[in-house]
Amino acid sequence: MYLGVDLGTSELKLLLLDDKQRVVASVNEPLTVSRPQPLWSEQYPNSWWIAFERGMARLKQESPAELGAVKAIGLSGQMHGAVLLDDHDRILRPAILWNDARSGAQCAELENAVPDSREITGNLAMPGFTAPKLLWLAQHEKDIFRRTAKVLLPKDYLRVRLSGDYVSDLSDAAGTLWLNVRNRDWSDQMLDACGLNRTHMPALVEGCAPSATLRHDLAKNWGMGNNVAIAGGAGDNAASAIGMGIINDGQAFISLGTSGVFFIANDRYRPNPAQGVHTFCHALPGKWHQMAVILSAASCLRWATQVTGAGSEAALLQEIATVEPGELAQAPIFLPYLSGERTPHNDPHAQGVWLGLNHGTTRAALGYAVLEGVAFALLDGYRALQAAGSSVTSVSLVGGGSKSGYWARVLASALQLTLIRHSGSEVGGALGAARLAMLAINPSASVDEICAMPPVLDETVPDADMTDAMQSRFARFQKTYAALRPLFNGAP
Repeated sequence: MYLGVDLGTSELKLLLLDDKQRVVASVNEPLTVSRPQPLWSEQYPNSWWIAFERGMARLKQESPAELGAVKAIGLSGQMHGAVLLDDHDRILRPAILWNDARSGAQCAELENAVPDSREITGNLAMPGFTAPKLLWLAQHEKDIFRRTAKVLLPKDYLRVRLSGDYVSDLSDAAGTLWLNVRNRDWSDQMLDACGLNRTHMPALVEGCAPSATLRHDLAKNWGMGNNVAIAGGAGDNAASAIGMGIINDGQAFISLGTSGVFFIANDRYRPNPAQGVHTFCHALPGKWHQMAVILSAASCLRWATQVTGAGSEAALLQEIATVEPGELAQAPIFLPYLSGERTPHNDPHAQGVWLGLNHGTTRAALGYAVLEGVAFALLDGYRALQAAGSSVTSVSLVGGGSKSGYWARVLASALQLTLIRHSGSEVGGALGAARLAMLAINPSASVDEICAMPPVLDETVPDADMTDAMQSRFARFQKTYAALRPLFNGAP
C-alpha cells in the first residue's frame, strides 16, 4: 500500500493506492489563501500540517488496515512557494505562494545581477518563482531574511514535519530559479545573487528516489510500520503527469485547476524563456518538461459565478450551454488575468477584463466569454510551446474544469486538438505521488508499467463551427491585451 499526498492551494488530498494501483481510499481537506495586500498571496505552513493530520485521522478511522499497510509515501505540492525556517525549524512568516506578484521589480534586478540567468535556469524570472521572493524579503523584511536558515518549498515543509529531513526533488526545485535545470543541480551563482548559499537549500533527489523515512512516533500514531519510506516526490504538475502517464516525449496534458497549465513531456532540455515557457526537470531521471502557465483558469469560472449571482458553477455552465451559437459569437471578450499572467506575457500587472458589454449582454454570455478567454490564454501558451519545438495532436485533460464537457468542447475548438479525459484524472497529483512512492521502494520495477496512462473515459474533438467563429474572436482577444497593457502597467 502507498500513500500519495497532494498539497494544493485550495485543498490537501490524501490517497491510498494498493499494489495493483487501485485507489482504496482518499480524503480532501480544505485550505484557504490570505491576500493581505494587493498582489500578495500567502498561506501559513502550519495550516498545511493541521490539514494533513486531520486527513490522516480520517484515513485511520475509515481505512485503518490499509493505512497500516503503507510501505512508502509520495509528496506532491504547489510549486514556487517560499517557506522560511530559522535554525530551530520555526516558521518565520506566512509562506509566499506561487500566485503572489509582489516581486516584479526584483525579477529585473535578478536578471541584471546574473545576465546569463536564463541560460542557467532555462526560465524567465517571474514574480511567481521563489528566488525573486527572497530578494523582496531581503529588501523589505530584513530581519526575517537575516534569521532564515532554510528555504523550503511547500511539500518539502511537510517532509520536514514527517521525517526531520531537508530534501526536495528536481521537478519542484526547478521552479525556484536557483536550479541549473540542464545539469539538475543547484546553481551557486543564482543562490549568491539572492544572498544565499547551499546551506539554505535542501538536498536534492530524483522524484522516484527515496528521500527520508517517516518518524517512528508518527508511524506509531497512525498505525504504520517503522520503515515507511518517503519518495522525493514532485511539483504538482509533474506529479499529475506521472499520474496521467505523461512521461514520454510529446505526451501532453492540460490542467484546468485554480491555474491553467499546458504540459508537454520532453526527452531533452528545450528552453524557450523569451516567451515565458517554463522548462523544468521531470520527476524521472533524464527527462524534462515544458509548461505554458496561466495564473487563473477554473478560478475565473468560480469568480464569475460569484459576481453574476449564479447559483453554482454547474448552474452557470448549464445556462451557458443553452444559448444559441450565434448569440455566443456576440459575447464579450474576456481577459482571464485576475492574478496577472505568465505565459507568454510575463505580466504581473495584467488584469481581468470583459470587453464589449451592452444592454443585451446576458449572464450566459458573460460566462461563455470566461470559458473562451481561458481557452484563448491557453492557445497563446500553446503557440509559445510550439515555438520551443513542441507539438502535439491530442492532449489529456485534468483538473476541476475538466468535469465540464462543454468547456472541453470550447477548449478543443480553440486549440484545434483532441482532448482526452481519463478515469482518476481528478486525483492526478496524489496518484502521481503514490506512483513515485511505489517506484522509490521498487527500483527494478518498470517505469512504463507503473506510470501507464489510466483508462480513457471519453474524447472531445474540435467543433468546426465553433472553431470558425473563434478565429476573429481570438485576434480580438490578442489585440485587447496589447492595447490595454500600457494601462495595466500604469495601474496603482
